[in-house]
Amino acid sequence: MSGHSKWNNIKRKKEKTDAAKAKIFTKIGREIAVIVKTGGANPNENSKLKDAIAKAKANNVPNENIERIIKKAAGDGEANNYEELIYEGYGVGGIAVVVETLSDNRNRTAGEMRHYFDKCGGNLGQSGSVMFMFDRKGVINIEAEGLDEDTVMEAALEAGADDFEFDGDVFCITCGPNDLGAVRDALEEQGYKFLSAEIEYIPQTMTALNDEESVKKMEKLIDMLEENDDVQAVWHNWEMSE
Repeated sequence: MSGHSKWNNIKRKKEKTDAAKAKIFTKIGREIAVIVKTGGANPNENSKLKDAIAKAKANNVPNENIERIIKKAAGDGEANNYEELIYEGYGVGGIAVVVETLSDNRNRTAGEMRHYFDKCGGNLGQSGSVMFMFDRKGVINIEAEGLDEDTVMEAALEAGADDFEFDGDVFCITCGPNDLGAVRDALEEQGYKFLSAEIEYIPQTMTALNDEESVKKMEKLIDMLEENDDVQAVWHNWEMSE
């Protein structure tokens, strides 16, 4: 499965998550609220909500928090109206970047995105300027410790997965974006626990940065984007070093 961000990328993301749980909880809460408002509060009838709840649990959001967010969004308690906006651009060295946001003010969010890219030696592009370099897939990551590779691979393929990869630490299972829920549920029924299970933008090819200054600029861009309250996820094709 060429072009997938390796475990060190995921691990870096997890470490940042562990250091900023309150912000992560807020971002996931906003995502759940938008999904409830657009598709209803019953996860059995709203597959996106079911996926979002699984994502929240994978990020250790307490059940009572999830229930409170759903109840609030289903009523009149959520005053803000957020819209999903995707921004595309290039970081330093031609690194392709896709940014998913939920915003209640598109002018503010667009201005902030443009500022971040400009400040870090990149540029914000038009819609479609980098998206063609990514494939949208369901991605499930399972910690490999104590598990047999052949057994997990067989279970994943029987569950409907398209591809399977093992890097020594983590089993990475991919499927079509519309199949994520079904594959995740089938594996969960067999007792598997997930490091993450969500729809991702997977780069078709990776790009390396060879000088320290470019690395610092790219790290700063990712940090600035991830710190922004409107940003839900950042995807890129930077081949980060171990």
